[in-house]
Amino acid sequence: MKAFRSSVIAIAVSGLALAFASHPASAQTVMRISVSTAQNSHQGVAIDTLAKEIEKRTNGRYKIQTFYAGALGAEREAVEAVQLGTQELTWTSTGPIPNFVPEVKILDVPFLFRDYAHARAVLDGPIGQDMLKKFESKGIKALAWGENGFRHMTNNKRAINGPEDMKGLKMRTMENPVHIQAYKGFGIIPTPMAFTEVFTALQQGTVDGQENPLSVITANKFEQVQKYLTLTGHVYSPGVFLMNKAAFDKLSPADKQAFLDAAKVAAKANRDRVDADEKTAVNDLRAKGMQVVDKVDKTKYQAALAPVFTDFEKQFGKANLDKIKAVK
Repeated sequence: MKAFRSSVIAIAVSGLALAFASHPASAQTVMRISVSTAQNSHQGVAIDTLAKEIEKRTNGRYKIQTFYAGALGAEREAVEAVQLGTQELTWTSTGPIPNFVPEVKILDVPFLFRDYAHARAVLDGPIGQDMLKKFESKGIKALAWGENGFRHMTNNKRAINGPEDMKGLKMRTMENPVHIQAYKGFGIIPTPMAFTEVFTALQQGTVDGQENPLSVITANKFEQVQKYLTLTGHVYSPGVFLMNKAAFDKLSPADKQAFLDAAKVAAKANRDRVDADEKTAVNDLRAKGMQVVDKVDKTKYQAALAPVFTDFEKQFGKANLDKIKAVK
């Protein structure tokens, strides 16, 4: 009788094991995404929203761990890690992107975009969507465009009331050849530097100033180490959600769509935060002691770059630049 009971138990246990084997619990895949700024920023909003949306749209089968303030490395290192597959995802400005996808350089031409509506229409339309496809041959899947915003000049030497006031300023720039060429045209001494090093460089006087959108200036408390701000709006700075292409290709068709849809929602949240920051940033920075030049004659800055624009027309093709400018 004892032997019979043991056999029944053994059969029951085997049956349970088979049942679990036939219906395994959904395994959770953990991925990582990083940004170079603090969590309480437009970039933090971008990746927090992406993580939440992916988890929701895949019923928790994918969990995205979020890292802020360059915790997994500066932007260029993060893009390299995504390309190599040692990190699954990142959100980056286009600063380091020309090193990987040269075609993106055209977006960094100064005064190319009239305003936010124009920039977003270009990126969300055929020009921007075709550009996202250029990443695939480099081992990267570009999920969606986000943004940092229009870039402005800050420094500790003097108020910039016109392009002549930029001459001789040692300014931190992104590791971006288009920016560097343009800023030399202003008479600036460009100093390429990873974003994670900028606050300390400003604090120690290694550079006189930097240029970034208001969202970045406020999120990183640059008012603590910079005295003057001029709203030059000289370059529009996109951002982009990137994923290792091999990791994306392994997803089921439904999960691929879930990641792409999540990125669209996250891009909107990112842009909404930029819009909100733009409304309050100047008053906040003034209240914290920055001197702000907000009446800017952009035609003077454009005239100062005339020789550089001629070169950009040769580099990128006048027709390509005009095509972007013509988007309504």
